[in-house]
Amino acid sequence: MTTATTSAGELRRRMVQQLTDDGALRSPQWREAFAAVPRELFVPRFARREHGELVTYRAGDPGYLEAVYSKASLNVQYDRHGTATSSSSNPTMMALMAEALAPADDDLPVLDLGTGPGYNAALLCHRYGSDRVVTREVDPRLVTAAATHLSDAGYEPTLTVGDGTTGCPDHAPYGALIATFGIGRIPQAWRDQVVAGGNIVANIGHGLIALSIGDHGAATGRFLPTLAAFMHARTTPHAAPAPARAYAGEAVTAAGTGEEIELPVDLNGNMPRFLGSLAHPDVIEFSVVVDDKPVHGLIHPDSNSWARLTPRDDGTARLEHNGPRDLWAERAPLLHQWVQAGQPGPDAYTLTVHPDGCHQLALGEWTWPLA
Repeated sequence: MTTATTSAGELRRRMVQQLTDDGALRSPQWREAFAAVPRELFVPRFARREHGELVTYRAGDPGYLEAVYSKASLNVQYDRHGTATSSSSNPTMMALMAEALAPADDDLPVLDLGTGPGYNAALLCHRYGSDRVVTREVDPRLVTAAATHLSDAGYEPTLTVGDGTTGCPDHAPYGALIATFGIGRIPQAWRDQVVAGGNIVANIGHGLIALSIGDHGAATGRFLPTLAAFMHARTTPHAAPAPARAYAGEAVTAAGTGEEIELPVDLNGNMPRFLGSLAHPDVIEFSVVVDDKPVHGLIHPDSNSWARLTPRDDGTARLEHNGPRDLWAERAPLLHQWVQAGQPGPDAYTLTVHPDGCHQLALGEWTWPLA
């Protein structure tokens, strides 16, 4: 027992040092929190990808503690399609988001959305005190497990069950809000429940954003330099949307209108995916190889619209599409503007959410309304 405890402590120290060296942890308060909270108490069983394979670990297994303190997401739940629906998030992303939190004052609670196994809530409790942390999870089973994990670690935040996209009105207002699941747009409920002067830290599309709350619920902020894509928000415990592979077969064979286009970028690059996720939060995107040729697909199931691009080495592509929405025409201007601006990183972009809910992306003096 002593060896295991010492080993966990040393591995935790190394993780904190690495996060500090990488610039993810910058403040002594958050370094102390990550050094104090034992991550292994929150993930007695999990799976993670290693060399393309999904490997399951249980407490006591060889390599378990090393896996716990790796800089990886540790998945603790899957839906019927085999898609991960809950995890202990990548510590680097957790640290970056924690450092971006800026509560309005020292009295109001902080809202943690997406409790999962409870590790992030424990970090918040260590930083702000259990009495200032409210955490919400859509799945009651996860809340029950998280309650045990948090108690074992010595923390007692307010645990609630419900749809995190609606915030948690029962304990509002909040000084700040952090959400560790992916969303396409910032819900109005979040802006309503965080006081002016506080902030919202969230994963929108493939980006991490820190938004400051102003008057009348307006919010504005800059994207963080690091890209990320968390598990998408679930509004019910049993939500299990079909994965991209369920649509890919039809999309690569369907007939549509065709044309030749200039392709401004590699569509599989990180920034094109980031910009695409902001333009199209409700569009499924995939890449496959057909007859030894790469094919990039965009599908909007609700409108039965799709676009299929087959890139060539000379910078052109064959575009085929169908449906009431011209998905490529909606996305292409963002990509062209990015290229014209010199291909900057995500932190060159700011996002403003106006009081009426309209989202506006900006790059310098250039602005783009997000549908």
